[in-house]
Amino acid sequence: MRTAYIGTSPFAATVLDALAGTHHRPVLVITRPPRPRGRGRETSPTAVAQAGAALGLCVLEPERLNDASAELAAAAPDVICLCAYGALVREPILSSYEILNVHPSLLPRWRGAAPVERAIMAGDEQTGVCIMRLVAELDAGPVCAREATPIEPHDDYGTLSTRLAAIAARLLIDALNGPRTYKEQTGEATYAEKLENEDRLLDPGRTPAELERVVRALHPQTGARTPDGLGVAQASVSMEPAPPGELSLHEGHLLYGARGGSLELLRVKPPGGREMDGAAYARGHAI
Repeated sequence: MRTAYIGTSPFAATVLDALAGTHHRPVLVITRPPRPRGRGRETSPTAVAQAGAALGLCVLEPERLNDASAELAAAAPDVICLCAYGALVREPILSSYEILNVHPSLLPRWRGAAPVERAIMAGDEQTGVCIMRLVAELDAGPVCAREATPIEPHDDYGTLSTRLAAIAARLLIDALNGPRTYKEQTGEATYAEKLENEDRLLDPGRTPAELERVVRALHPQTGARTPDGLGVAQASVSMEPAPPGELSLHEGHLLYGARGGSLELLRVKPPGGREMDGAAYARGHAI
């Protein structure tokens, strides 16, 4: 089947790599333009642009997707595969092609921009991947394939998204092989809003269990932080009392006070510094 691929993120790059190794190898890849990233704000291509180039695929980086309408029409795909593009697909492209959207959640739960992170933050016991046909309403299209996977107590964004990307690649390839039978989504929809800076903050008014899930949901990409800017890469729940919002040391363990207990900070990253053991940080800062 003749395909085109639209995506941006590392998750989407993993799916692209798998797809390119099949007889559904994309004839065209479209991604977002290079953007400044990281602390140094250096401009670099998206993960999909880099993967597409490494695979020897034709890659376009238009400012707006519709700017590539002519090239897409010339490629004449039977199906467009869409995964974590980061922008809405509008007319005339939306209605001109069968577009298979790869979404890492069990729709209609967690429609939107950050489904993996929000599922971990919410304490969901499972999540998964759906392949749906793209429609105008956000992530509301009919589903032709879905698969669930448990969210393990140790899962962070890195481990869970890696597992979901492997599932997504397999489901997408199976869907392209066909036949595809679409079923409308049923049940109550929830929305995975885009992550903002306040989502990184470890609010001491929340419970240690809630804060531990925030740490896992944001590792290893953006990372959680305390109000004074200390990054937290790994943490565990502690019932040891500690002053809310303050750091303290108890029997060699670095604690952050929260509602009903505390969060033990196992790995931390000082502002402008390197990640280190929480207890070592406490010793070096006389906590």
